[in-house]
Amino acid sequence: MFPKSFQKLIDHFASLPSIGPKLAERLVLYLWRYDKEKLEDFAKSLTDIKEKIKFCKTCFNISENDLCFICADKKRDQSVICVVEEPLDIIALEKTKKFNGLYHALGGMISAQNSNDLKINELKNRLKNREIQEIIIATNPTTEGEATALYLARLIKPSNIKVTRLARGLSTGGDIEYADEATLSGAIEGRKEM
Repeated sequence: MFPKSFQKLIDHFASLPSIGPKLAERLVLYLWRYDKEKLEDFAKSLTDIKEKIKFCKTCFNISENDLCFICADKKRDQSVICVVEEPLDIIALEKTKKFNGLYHALGGMISAQNSNDLKINELKNRLKNREIQEIIIATNPTTEGEATALYLARLIKPSNIKVTRLARGLSTGGDIEYADEATLSGAIEGRKEM
């Protein structure tokens, strides 16, 4: 139906998360209408992502340098590390502007497929720093995320470092009557004094 090069690009876009075949077709058609300079800049950005972006040597966030902008910022609270599954979680937490500590991206969560690939040993090495006073475990509230959180808590507790978990519960604007039992349980357990 489409020329080969057009279809190949559609297939590339359709292979990305959350992009179906129809959206992929619209994106390729939109790019085809781009002026040549914008399209070349777009293509260069795609190659730059592989050539210039790497993992931070300390926290495994994405970075253009050996240290990401968070690890390089000496004004951040060096005594608290928030452990997340992926760099995208760091970005989400940073958008809240409520956390001023450091991060550690595990590169996933404990499962049968990738447990050896996780950055757990690197986290253990960071805990040897005497400044670390608290580890916040911010894994997703899934079975694998909970298993990862429990494993990390057991691993860290002997170090006499405070281990906390993100509170869970109702989202802002949500109705109690529509919340599931797990969400309501998390809201009750994570309550705080007013």
